[in-house]
Amino acid sequence: MLEQGTKAPDFTLMNQQGQSVSLSDFRGQKVVLYFYPRDNTPGCTKQACAFASVWEQFRQLGVPVLGVSKDSVASHQKFAEKYQLPFILLSDPELTVLNAYGVWQEKKLYGKVSMGVVRSTYLISEEGLIEKVWPKVKPEQNAGEILEWLRKEE
Repeated sequence: MLEQGTKAPDFTLMNQQGQSVSLSDFRGQKVVLYFYPRDNTPGCTKQACAFASVWEQFRQLGVPVLGVSKDSVASHQKFAEKYQLPFILLSDPELTVLNAYGVWQEKKLYGKVSMGVVRSTYLISEEGLIEKVWPKVKPEQNAGEILEWLRKEE
């Protein structure tokens, strides 16, 4: 995983509407970049809905939220519509960004080893540097932890 103070790798991915979104589009404002394993799974749904429930607070702070997984644009669109997610979901089927941010890792579940996304969140500064890293986050708590951090900075 990337560390605090590191330059955040720029990228361009497709959002749930099939439009290109680049990290550099948000230069000049802080950005929440969260990585999650899969649309419509219990933990990922809890995490996305937690972000949605406090979306207005992020909006008031001027901090966009970008969720990234390897799911397709179509999957993201269905997920966003089903749960009325107001933020951007980005599709990374080639694992380019997942690898660049070090969140595509070996995981062990019940003794079985596989590759997958380690649920992690980065706060990226106005200058494009990684300001804070939340590794291995708890889905229900992640959005609240980030808001708490942002409010301390004000």
